[in-house]
Amino acid sequence: MLEKSFGLLFFLKQSKKNKTNERYIYLRITVDGKSKELSTKRLCNPSIWNPTSGRAIGNSEEAKTINSLLDTLYYKSLQAKKILLDKDEEVTAEGIRNILLGVSEKKKMILEIYQEHNDQVEALLHKEYAPGTLQRFRTSLDHTRAFIKWKYKREDLEIHKLDYDFISSYSFWLKTVQNCSHNTTVKYLANFKKIVLICLKSGWLDRDPFIRFKMVKKEVHRIFLTYEEIKRIENKKFATDRLNHVKDIFLFSCFTGLAYIDVKLLSRSQIVTGIDGEQWIFTKRRKTDTPTRLPLLPKALDLINRYKDHPTCIDGTHVLPVLSNQKMNSYLKEIADLCEINKPLTFHIARHTFATTVTLSNGVPIETVSKMLGHKSLKQTQHYAKILDTKISHDMMALRKKLS
Repeated sequence: MLEKSFGLLFFLKQSKKNKTNERYIYLRITVDGKSKELSTKRLCNPSIWNPTSGRAIGNSEEAKTINSLLDTLYYKSLQAKKILLDKDEEVTAEGIRNILLGVSEKKKMILEIYQEHNDQVEALLHKEYAPGTLQRFRTSLDHTRAFIKWKYKREDLEIHKLDYDFISSYSFWLKTVQNCSHNTTVKYLANFKKIVLICLKSGWLDRDPFIRFKMVKKEVHRIFLTYEEIKRIENKKFATDRLNHVKDIFLFSCFTGLAYIDVKLLSRSQIVTGIDGEQWIFTKRRKTDTPTRLPLLPKALDLINRYKDHPTCIDGTHVLPVLSNQKMNSYLKEIADLCEINKPLTFHIARHTFATTVTLSNGVPIETVSKMLGHKSLKQTQHYAKILDTKISHDMMALRKKLS
């Protein structure tokens, strides 16, 4: 950093309120030709003042007291300059004056920084971020706000208060007060860690409060339907159109692997002729904005054609008459009961079923399954391969034949 011209000068200034001959002593701080003035709040008679030295003259008790005060202020000004240099901040007359007056910078607050981050995510919606990502950060911000109120009884907290105890207590609060599972807790803490990284990179935090805090997810057993259970649902005729529609939409997801929101938003324009002359779905996953190219199996095509004249689908904006996710899951519980399937059936289980029973179990390579699911990495898809005893059985049978 280049050395700047720097000057300190004490001078007398007449006050409009003070009618006596005495005048107030002021300090003028000058850096690179720009000045700021500061009152010492001390009066001095001009008869004992030396304008050249900027000090009181004589050996009187008053002169000695004034000069002692001014010397102290002089050295405090030099110390303020050093503080700015040590913090690698620009040395300015205003900066030095603010330190002398005890006027500090606006404190950086956790929730303010979090809100600024979320505002940026919202501004980049559909460009760099999916709606689900924004919602996740909004929920995480709400949790952080509630935790700070619970632990610190405050509306917000300075970032320098972030430490291991904060993170550890936050984890405890999520698991107990919010009743979050271990993996959900880790997800919320991972969202919060992004805000911590912003603070670290911006130089607002000296050390990472997550150091020594373990954030390892527990492996989850993903529920999926067997081929026999799929057939049981497929062959079941329900008394109401409501359940029959939900059944068909669920089966469509079983044979395509599309998540609920992607089925709901699927339009006719996204069904095109692929490289092999067959019908494909060309879309993007709403959750991650990842492109998905998916050849349609005959059963999925049959379901599409079954609803082409449905009032919801006739204009082509929707392929299937999808209800709200809440209603779909509620009706799927009825379907599970009526089909005597002892599993907590939800719409997302259809996606797991496509990955396991429909594709991997039938020898479709994991790389192909990963692409069709719209996964960003193969690691996401490998979770499905771990739970397939049938795949292990098939591979070992091939090995037995080879060895014999």
